[in-house]
Parts: sequence; structure tokens; C-alpha cells
Amino acid sequence: MDSLDMAQCVNGGIEPLASGALITPIIVATGIIGIVFSIFLLRQVASVLLDVTSAPGATRTADSAEQNTKLVELYRAITVGASAFLNAEYKLCALFVAVVSVGITLLISWATKDPATGEWAWTSGLISALSFFVGAVTSMVSGFIGMRVAVFSNARCTVGACDPSKGWTRSFNTAFRAGGVMGFSLTGIAILALYILLAILRTAFPDSDEGYKQLMDVVAGFGLGGSSIAMFGRVGGGIYTKAADVGADLAGKVVQDLPEDDPHNPGTIADNVGDNVGDVAGMGSDLFGSFGEASCAALLVGASSPMIVAAGWGALMFPLALSGVGILVCMATSFVATDLMPVRDEKGIESALKMQLLVSTLLMTPCVYALAVTLLPAATCGMCVGGFVVGGVCSSPLKAFFCVGFGLWGGCVIGFVTEYYTSFSYTPVQEVANACRTGAATNIIYGLALGYKSAIVPVFVVAFIVFGAHSLAGFYGISLAALGMLATLATCLSIDVYGPVCDNAGGIAEMCELHPSVREKTDALDAAGNTTAAIGKGFAIGSACLVGLALFGAFVTRLSAEGGITTVDLLDPITFAGLLVGAMLPYWFSAMTMKSVGMAANAMVIEIKRQFDANPNLLIPNHPDRPDYDTCIKISTDASLQEMIAPGALVMLSPVLCGVCFGTRCVTGLLAGGIASGIQMAISSSNTGGAWDNAKKYISKGAMDELIGQLEPETVDGTGKVQTKKSQIFKAAVTGDTVGDPLKDTSGPALNILMKLMAII
Repeated sequence: MDSLDMAQCVNGGIEPLASGALITPIIVATGIIGIVFSIFLLRQVASVLLDVTSAPGATRTADSAEQNTKLVELYRAITVGASAFLNAEYKLCALFVAVVSVGITLLISWATKDPATGEWAWTSGLISALSFFVGAVTSMVSGFIGMRVAVFSNARCTVGACDPSKGWTRSFNTAFRAGGVMGFSLTGIAILALYILLAILRTAFPDSDEGYKQLMDVVAGFGLGGSSIAMFGRVGGGIYTKAADVGADLAGKVVQDLPEDDPHNPGTIADNVGDNVGDVAGMGSDLFGSFGEASCAALLVGASSPMIVAAGWGALMFPLALSGVGILVCMATSFVATDLMPVRDEKGIESALKMQLLVSTLLMTPCVYALAVTLLPAATCGMCVGGFVVGGVCSSPLKAFFCVGFGLWGGCVIGFVTEYYTSFSYTPVQEVANACRTGAATNIIYGLALGYKSAIVPVFVVAFIVFGAHSLAGFYGISLAALGMLATLATCLSIDVYGPVCDNAGGIAEMCELHPSVREKTDALDAAGNTTAAIGKGFAIGSACLVGLALFGAFVTRLSAEGGITTVDLLDPITFAGLLVGAMLPYWFSAMTMKSVGMAANAMVIEIKRQFDANPNLLIPNHPDRPDYDTCIKISTDASLQEMIAPGALVMLSPVLCGVCFGTRCVTGLLAGGIASGIQMAISSSNTGGAWDNAKKYISKGAMDELIGQLEPETVDGTGKVQTKKSQIFKAAVTGDTVGDPLKDTSGPALNILMKLMAII
């Protein structure tokens, strides 16, 4: 092409696409549909009455009235405990948001001041603070909705399991729909909040290349707000739940030989509360943060491409359209588990949940292609005919489709690999269970080895995604891959929240002294829930790594645009020094959270032992005396609120201090090291803990009873039945589970936030 033709070819000849007019209806409509569908699911959950005899064919006995009374009491106690913790946590979060909003206003106003006059850019500072505030509030709302739905549904899942003919279907559907309420409400609210924020702030900037860059710069605060609250939710909620769980297990199951969730254990209510504030509210805030940051990264990098900007608002909003259509796909997929192929027995649980991942991914794939070719531009002249240039890379709608597809299918692969390493249906967890024959030490050795090994395939998958997506569309491709992994977010949240609801349901069944068949169902549902929780964590970890890298790329892109560094040179001493420190931060962070759980659990054990000593009746089976649950709840609440501050400060201050003291080259090394080290540690920690938990459940369901009877004949009662939970093999499994609890529910998941939050700060 000669120089005259080049001069006439502006932005590849791309004009605003007519499809851009569809973007607002698509995003707004899908967001509203998500919220409406969550209300529909909530009404279905609410239709289950808090009455153990309400199921068709259920028999009312002399104990039914007392069981119903206990059911309602426990339901209320768990609800009050969870609400009290979240209210206390969010008061601290509100103070944090207020202080940081002021800080953001001042720092950004100063950093973007007019170089000629020295006048501070108060508009940019205030708008960035507003974005941060909206993101933080939306994250808190997401966590609150998840917690309320989980505590609303747990007792109803127990009631569903009481149905003598359709107990499997009713209990599974109740728990799964509860997860759906969380999943669809969160995604609907998140998309609407971000799009409305963009639509309002758009009016404050010129409709030009530079105006869109400025808009996306200030909107990045939305992701920062979401992940800041997620940090407190993950760390605080994780410390709460595992302090209660570990304390109750050690003092109750290991020392006093009480059954799990025995009502005589003072820590059992705190344990059940913890499932909701950590595994539900924390996960909701975490994945909301991933959505917010991945969207902001894609918008920020996309706005740096004049060709995407030339194609109009619709092309810029392609990342949000992906998430919106994902809601419709997940909505259609949910009916497969509850209506088309309902769960009718134990074997159907895991297959139903796996089918959700597979079907949603399959349905989403053609939708991504349709959106890409409809919304993204294709140049008609210049050096990138048929595509568009972004970040110096000639990409195209088809290449963007492949980038999203890499993340979409890569997440599915990570989910299935995680299931293989954490489900007791497969060899790895069965090997860990068999290792308990020789004691807790070999159990722990096998579990650690499993966790390290489980990181291999996911890391290769993420590495392939990063290389492939970057080759096709630069850092824009990586951010699209992160959004692809989160495209079926509503389904991921549905199967993740399902687990804690089933766990609570089993505890309520035990404390209400319902028929053993009820606990059998809830235990089977919970075992699958442990696996689905691990799958959810796998998605969260993989997406966090991609989001962190996308934000890292946006940071380097911004520095390059301002005449700073264009590449990260690992041979540069200051960069390599930052890399070493960044790789160390996940270990420092994990040490802080693990120790916090240990300290709180120690206080819990002392309190439980004090209550047992003060009232020996608590150790008598079926005795009417009940312990003081409130003191244990207070111990977990106080410990979590105190201990969550230091890890949060470590993550937030590290990149700031590194940049101020040593410059941007050191920060690039710090971020690269934190991401590379964090993903390995997060995967191994989460999967190790999940495998230990399910190894315990594998033994408790009787899978090793024959071996236990041979090795420990004293556990065989007069009827010839093996008392599994009185065996040394089971106690070794409980020890492994106890060690793994803070790994899988505190340190491991919280490392997601470390990878994302350091990058966006």
C-alpha cells in the first residue's frame, strides 16, 4: 500500500458497527434476567417447609415435634451467628472503604495533576474513588446475599432429605437452587452495577480515543473495590470457619470421641456458621472481584486500541456482553440438573454436577463466536485487514473467539483435574485414605504429595492459555481468556455454594437426631460438595492468575504509553530482586493466615475443654444438657476480625512500598513473582485439604470397614458391625482433615486475592 493509501486508511477503515446499538439491551436485559431468575429459584427453595414431616409419605412420630423444634432453633442460631459476624466484619470494611476512598481521591488527583499549572485533577480522583466505592459496596452486597441464602436453605435441605421416596432429589435440588440464587443474583448485580457505572461516567469524558482511555482508567477502581472487600471476606471468613472447625474437631472428635456435629460439642454451631461466612460469602466476594478485575483489565486494554474505539461502544463492551450471555447459558444449564436429569441416588450426585460444567461450556462456545463476529471490528485496509490491532498485535474477531475459548475450556479442564484429585471416587484420594492404616504421619505425607502433583496439569493449562491468548491478541487476549474462564460464573457459584449448604444440612440432621438415613444422604451430598468446592476454587485460582497477569499487562502497557518500560527484563538486578520478594510473599501471607487459624483454634479448644470439665453431662450420649455455643461463636468472630488486618495490609502495601522505594522495575518483578508462586501454592493447598477431607469421608462411609475389622478387631461390636469412627485409621484421617482445613479454606483460596489485588493496586 503506497503512502497516499496509508494516509487515507484511518483505523483500518473501521466505522462504528451497527451492532453497537444492541449492546445496552443485551447487557441490561441479561443482568435483569439473572436477578429475576435468582428470585424464582429462591421461591422454590422457600417452598420447602421447616417441618421434617412435610414431605409426601413422611411418617409423623412422637419425636417429630421435638425434632422440628430443634430444627428451627438451630436454623435461627446459625442465621443469627452468621449475620452477627458479617455485620461486624462489614462495619470494619465500611471504615476501610471510607478511608481508602479519601486516599484514592488525594493520590490520583495528585498523580494526574496538570504538569503545566500544577493544578490537581480532582475530577479523576473523585471518579476513581466513586468507582472504588461502587465496587466495594457491590462486593459486600454479593457476600451478604450469599450468606443469607445459604443459612436460609440449610435446614430446608435437611427437610428435603427426610422425604422417604424422593429424598435425594429434593435435598439436592434445594441445595443446588440455593447456590443458583447466589450465582445468578451475583452475576446479574455485578454486570448491571459495572455497566451503569460506565454509562454514567461516560458522560464526564470526551467521546474520543483519549477520553475512553481516561474512562477505563478511573473505572478500574471498581475492580479494586471488589477485590479489597474480597480480601477481608476470604481471610476473615476463612479464619472464622477454620478456627471453629479445627477447634471443634480436636476437642470433640479427636479427644472426646464425639460424633461429628454432635449437639454436645460447644463449637458445633460456630463450625456451621463458619461454612456460610467463609465458604459462601468469601467465595462470592472473591469471584465477584475476579469478574470486576477481569472486566476492567479487558476494558482498559481494549480502550488502548484505536480500532476497537473506532468500532464504537458495542466493541468496547464486548467483555461485558460475554458475561451477560453467560447468564442465559447458565440458566438453561441449571434445568439439566434439577429437571431433565434429576439426582435419584448417591451415584447421580457427582455426574449431575460434572454435567453442569460440561453442558454450560458446550453451550457457551457458539455464543462466544456469535458475539465476537458481531461486536468486534474487522479492518478493510491497512496492515491488519480482516482484524484489528490491539497492544501492537494484529488480532481479529476469530482470534478473540479463540482467546475466550482457551479460558472457557481451560477452566473446564482445570475443574475436571481438580475433581480427579479431590473426589474419593478416584485413585488419588483412595491412596490417601489407605495411607491412614499406618497413622496420621503417612496420611499427611501422601496428602502433601497429592497436592503438589495436582498443580502440574492446571499450571500447564494456564501456561498454554497465556501463551496462546497473548500470541493471538496480546494482553487483551489474556484478559478475554480470564473472562472466558468466568463466562459460566453463575454455574460455578451454584455448584460451589451447594457444598456448604449440604455440610450445614448434615450438621443440622445430626443435632436434631434425625433418622440415620437422613444423615447418610446429607453426607453423600456433602462429600460431592467438597469436590465441587475444590472445583470452584480451581476456577477461582486459574482465573485469578489470568486476571493478575492481565492487570500486570495493563500496568506495563500504561508505563510504555507514558514513555516508561516496555518489557520486563529479568536480568535487571532490581527486577530480579523484586521477583524473589514477590515469590516469597505467598509464603509469608500463608504463614500469617495459618498461624491465625492455629491461635484461634487453640483458644477454641481451651474453651470447649473448659465447658466439658464444668459440665460432664455434655459427654453423656443423649443427655438433654446443651453447651454454651455463644462463647465459641464470639471466639471465632473476635479472632477473625483481629487477624484479618495484617495479611490484608501485607498484600495492599507491598506493591506500594516497593514502587515508592525502588521504582516501577522492581514492582514488575514483584508482581511476576507473586503470580508465579501464588498459583502453585494456591492449587496445592486447596487440593491437599480437599483430598484429606474426602479421604476421611471415604473411610467414614464404610469403604474400609473390612480392613478396619481385620486390623482393629476391637472395633467390631456384638452384632459384627465395624464401629468405623472408633478406629485408629479413622482418627488418623481426622487428623489429616484437621491439618488440611486451613489449607483448603483459608490460605489457599485467599492467595487468589493476593495475585489479583497486588496487580490492580
